[in-house]
Amino acid sequence: MPFPGKKENMKNLLLSALAVFLLSSPSIANDVKGKVIAVIDGNTFKVRSNDNQIHKILLVGIDSPELGQEFGREAKKFLEKMILGKTVTISFRGSDRNGNPFVEVRINGTKDPRIELLKEGLAWTTGDNPPQHLEQYRATAQLRNKGLWRQSNPTPPWIYRQEQNEMNQKSI
Repeated sequence: MPFPGKKENMKNLLLSALAVFLLSSPSIANDVKGKVIAVIDGNTFKVRSNDNQIHKILLVGIDSPELGQEFGREAKKFLEKMILGKTVTISFRGSDRNGNPFVEVRINGTKDPRIELLKEGLAWTTGDNPPQHLEQYRATAQLRNKGLWRQSNPTPPWIYRQEQNEMNQKSI
C-alpha cells in the first residue's frame, strides 16, 4: 500500500482540525444559557455560560454606534440596563472575522434586545442584506426621529470604523 502524498496528508489534517473545532465549539444549533457579566458597547457583551465559560458575543443583524460616535454611550447604557446581570439564552448564528460569535439573545425566553435597540434608534440593521424582520423596527425609529435618527446624516458604525482605521494607518 503506497504512502499518502502531501496533498492527502494536508486534506486529512484539515479535516481533523475541523472536527476538533466543531467538537470543541458551541454548536450552531445549540442554545446556551448564561449570565451577562459585562457590556462592551451597544451590541457586544460577555456572558458566563452555565458551564462557566466566558463568551464575548455580538448581536447578529444589528450594529450600534461605536463609543466614540454620537449615541454610542447611550446605546451601551441602554443595553446594560436591559441585560447586565440577567440570565439570557444565546443562540449562535455564525461569527465575525475575528471569531467572535454572532448570536440571537432572549431575556427571560422572550425579549429580544436587538428589537429594543432598534426601536429606540440606537442601532442600524446590518448594511448588506438587512434582516427584514428587524428592518421594520429601524425604519419606524427613523421615521419617528428616535435616537441617532435625530441627526441629519448619521454615520453608520461600519463606515466610522473604516474611517478610524484609515486615519490610524495614515498616522503611523
